Amino acid sequence: MNIPQDLRYTKDHEWVRVEGDTAIVGITDFAQSELGDIVFVEVETEDEALDADAVFGTIEAVKTVSDMFMPVAGTVAALNPELEDNPALINEDPYGEGWIIKITLGADADLSHLMNAEAYAAEVG
Repeated sequence: MNIPQDLRYTKDHEWVRVEGDTAIVGITDFAQSELGDIVFVEVETEDEALDADAVFGTIEAVKTVSDMFMPVAGTVAALNPELEDNPALINEDPYGEGWIIKITLGADADLSHLMNAEAYAAEVG
């Protein structure tokens, strides 16, 4: 299982890459393998300020639909436009082209609860 060292992780199997005041968010390799073939991603919260743990969208696989949660407080600034026509990018490249949203971090965004790669690896066993 691929768990990049330069990312932070949530217990909801999302990854976060912080670049300045922006956080790029996707689901982990573990999550996409558990979900199976992803067929649809819905994010109707673009331009909305949301608290950490708020639902920002859903991800639909052949077998199930799952909520996706904000890993940190901020404003949903962008949805990956490639996912509309090709949601399978999440299966193919979860840490690269398969990113899901970009968040503009608030001044009070707390990243301290996010796990490093070692802690996430222990979480998923």
